[in-house]
Amino acid sequence: MKRLVFFTLILGTAITLFAQTPIPQHRFASGRWQFSGSTLSQDDADARLAKINFRVPQSGPMIYEFSVKYEDGAEDGHGGFGLHIFVDSPYDGESWGAGKSYLLWLNYDEAPYTPGIPRGLSAQVYRSLTNSRMELVESISLDEYLPVLLENLDKPIPFKIEANGDTGEVRVYDPANPNAYFYFFIDRRDLPMKGDWVSLRTNGIKLSFTMD
Repeated sequence: MKRLVFFTLILGTAITLFAQTPIPQHRFASGRWQFSGSTLSQDDADARLAKINFRVPQSGPMIYEFSVKYEDGAEDGHGGFGLHIFVDSPYDGESWGAGKSYLLWLNYDEAPYTPGIPRGLSAQVYRSLTNSRMELVESISLDEYLPVLLENLDKPIPFKIEANGDTGEVRVYDPANPNAYFYFFIDRRDLPMKGDWVSLRTNGIKLSFTMD
């Protein structure tokens, strides 16, 4: 098992982040991203397709870990963020999809208009086919966790994702209970999953990301 903390996976350790020459490859595709030490932030609440691409070779079993902190932007009743994994061909501009990949998405929407998206807090899994085409694979309501989230909105929330590009199993762990997780399987047609990029994205919200 390759155990890779998110920012270690992408940028090297926080201690050596800016000591490396050059900094590991990344591309600011859309939105307003910036680094400050070991923290990455996206501070444009109007950006609906904010995205940053990182060059990360991925195959077989992977672990992604990172913390997310809410900064601003959900006053309009909508906001979300997610991670495209096993990306084969990212687009360095605004795009709905990210080549062939899978998007793990956390969404808050008080009035969703897309069929299959629950009202309130929810999570989605999308199968990305191209930079402009995605399919909804799974959608679940997380509204029962909303009160706890609101109580801790000023604190970083840890996330852990395990994805096996060979078997197709993906586990997204409960931030409040390390022994509980939601899982799904990548479509057999896509196995084995390999990719050289990870795409981190936000929608209508300001967030900061840090390594654990």
